[in-house]
Amino acid sequence: MPTINLQHSILNRIQSINNFKHESGKWPDLLPEIGCPVEDFDKAEIEIEVFPDRPDLLSHETMARAVRSFLGSHDTVNKVEVTKSGIRIDVDSSLKEVRPVIMAAVVRGVDTGKDQSERDAFIQSLMDHQEKLHLTLGRRRSLSSIGVHDLSRLKAPFRYETVEDSFSFTPLSSDRKMCISEVLSEHPKGIEYAHLMDSMDHFPVILDSNDEILSFPPIINGEHTTVREGTTDFFIDVTGTDERACETCLLLVCLSLSELGGKVESVEISGWNGEVSTTPNFDDRIHRVPSRLVKAILGIDIDESEISNAISRMGGELIETRTVTDGSERAERWSDCVVGEMEHIVSMPRWRSDIMHPVDIIEDIAIGFGYGNLPEKLSSVHIDAVPLPSSHIKRRIRSSFRSVGLQETQSLTLSNERDQFETMRWEKIGNPSEISNPITMDHTLMRQFILPSLLKLLSSNRHHELPQRVYELGEVVHNSKNGTRASWACAEVGSGFTAAKGISQALIRDLGCEFDNIEFAPLRDGEGPWIFGRGAKILIGGEEVGQFGEVDPHVSSEFGLRSPIQAGEFDVEKLASLIPDPVL
Repeated sequence: MPTINLQHSILNRIQSINNFKHESGKWPDLLPEIGCPVEDFDKAEIEIEVFPDRPDLLSHETMARAVRSFLGSHDTVNKVEVTKSGIRIDVDSSLKEVRPVIMAAVVRGVDTGKDQSERDAFIQSLMDHQEKLHLTLGRRRSLSSIGVHDLSRLKAPFRYETVEDSFSFTPLSSDRKMCISEVLSEHPKGIEYAHLMDSMDHFPVILDSNDEILSFPPIINGEHTTVREGTTDFFIDVTGTDERACETCLLLVCLSLSELGGKVESVEISGWNGEVSTTPNFDDRIHRVPSRLVKAILGIDIDESEISNAISRMGGELIETRTVTDGSERAERWSDCVVGEMEHIVSMPRWRSDIMHPVDIIEDIAIGFGYGNLPEKLSSVHIDAVPLPSSHIKRRIRSSFRSVGLQETQSLTLSNERDQFETMRWEKIGNPSEISNPITMDHTLMRQFILPSLLKLLSSNRHHELPQRVYELGEVVHNSKNGTRASWACAEVGSGFTAAKGISQALIRDLGCEFDNIEFAPLRDGEGPWIFGRGAKILIGGEEVGQFGEVDPHVSSEFGLRSPIQAGEFDVEKLASLIPDPVL
């Protein structure tokens, strides 16, 4: 969960601007009421944790607004008014394939503080808010990234277009011009986020009418637009690939600045497809919540006034409770509004991007109503679980392996090229998924085979007595897609190819395959980790599903093993596709 350090000076200034008073007068007493645990506090700061599903609580200002709402100070919780700025951004069509979403706003007259220390604290708080939004909603800037600029240093209208890597500008925290390629290879922020620009030959930039660069999103802003201690008028741009994430980031930054007395103004966006839109849009979102669902989840009948009060404390509004006239004929899903039943029409702030389903509204009702006020009773809702189709074959594989005396293990999905391919003599399956910043040379890619992991496990236990018989049913990654494989390895004296074949036949039998469809084929010398002549592959309907045999001592010794080992590995997806479910 994100941790936030709130400064008393900023919170008290927000309280003063919004004429907010509470009987306790102490922020550490107020924050736990809205579900934000106070980790520590002193005369200067309050350290709290914010749950990941509430990005609207990641700044001083938005946290203060939520507290006022929760405590019922509705005279200070007003709608955010938006007026026209007359500013326009023209988006080039080339952005369609690069970074297509852009939104913007202007906020004027922000009270940044009365003295140097207050203004410095404001700028630091603004930067912290941006980075927390980048990390959470923005998924480390891949879905959305924010630029906040000193409006007095810009000249509208603006252009959002693409340029070549030779384009140069002075980036933030630099005293010289750098071309795009230099920014990505030399600037600290460029190095950190260069992976977001992979495979691009043209790069997004925002320019003003003087051809001065505002931003090179999602990497870095231009130096000349830097927010300084005297800045009171702000231009905010948000670019990205996810419209919902971009909109929420823009709304939350504007909301934060408006809490400090700023007046929000809209910006006209002429999109890459020629469509014209205006941002930001603070209109509430409307949600329909079946009354039946509220009772089923919370376990009690809550009347309309109690729901209204609970929703109001969470910053929303219960518009009406009515009989459903335009819904489903019967409830196929929990969230269905059925004709003839009652439903609640709820309006919630647009920046509450965490609300995506009626169940999320019911969670807010529970918080606003108070968990302590709910009855202590077990849920009366009974739902029969339905196994996933993949769980049937996994259950049978585990049962088969256990029946022949194998013990289940679970190992890391990280491995390295030497263990996976060079030592095991297996070919790569498509493109391996490599780790861009490996911590150790043993963990440089996502594994494609499980048997190397089992051999390393046996190696770690080589000082213990034999036999050691283990198996794993686990995840592998081929061409950046997850798959499932099953493997076993037995370190024991007196068993070999025949024992490995017996385990393979038992597995195929237990999965319900007809033996007439099975074919055992020899392997070429050096094909896999097997001793030549003592390894085989299994084919079902002419398609290979796995291999088994005696592990070559040269391979075993690479893992530090000296005992005889028989082993095998199967592709579970192929088994599932080629063997019909015997129950169905």
